[in-house]
Amino acid sequence: MKKICIYLNEYPASIEVAKELEERFHALGIETVRHDINSNAIFEGQVDFNIVVGGDGTFLKAVTLSNYSKKPFIGINTGGLGFFQEVKRHELASLVHHITVDKYTTNPTRLLKCTAYRTDGSSVEYLCVNEVLVKGLNSKVLHMDVMIGDNFLERFSGDGLIISTSIGSTAYNFSVGGAIVYPAFEIMQLSPLAPISSASYRSLLNSVVMPGRFEVILSPETKYEKGIMIVQDGTEHLIENIDRIVTTMSDVFINRLHIDEDSYWSNLRDKFI
Repeated sequence: MKKICIYLNEYPASIEVAKELEERFHALGIETVRHDINSNAIFEGQVDFNIVVGGDGTFLKAVTLSNYSKKPFIGINTGGLGFFQEVKRHELASLVHHITVDKYTTNPTRLLKCTAYRTDGSSVEYLCVNEVLVKGLNSKVLHMDVMIGDNFLERFSGDGLIISTSIGSTAYNFSVGGAIVYPAFEIMQLSPLAPISSASYRSLLNSVVMPGRFEVILSPETKYEKGIMIVQDGTEHLIENIDRIVTTMSDVFINRLHIDEDSYWSNLRDKFI
């Protein structure tokens, strides 16, 4: 007996889709439970599948509210771009059938781990599906030393830096001219926001793609310690007295469910071309 959690936002289209899903699953004797992402509450129940109804923001929040569940996730798009949401509204019957007869594939997706170390020795850690953005508070220019492991890369000056996963390469990274990376590749991509290249600061103007085993270490100049914003998959965190920010691939992963293994290419074409 399967049990399914349906995550959704408050929009009427999402509520209608959730209701239809419940009716279709209940007719087959499959239990469902709804979880409103606007509650900001962690879902504590045990389920076999996670279905997310909404847009990409809903999907990202559902992953967090599931406490990074290992059970498969699949999205139904009722929002705008919806790159994570590979199922269209008219495909609900097909989705229910594929889940019922176990006709699907799952792909593990590892999350980024971003750890901000304060000058007093304390730290705070964030997990990210798409990306972490480090930027100046109130849109101020940010100056940072950038290390890749033990290797000094640059003295960055600009609005900020995005560190994205392959999944996140089609999110904020894409909008600033970063490369699109197929999701099967376990990489991190470092992309600059409005970089400045001058006699004092030599910033790369393009993104850098690297294996996920590396660490990206950002060390802000002292006068910027109190003015740094860390944005975790769109959620802002103001961290004061930062000494350094270390980002690498974590040991945490989620499983994305696919009913069509070739859907990535059609999704890429339909969303961006």
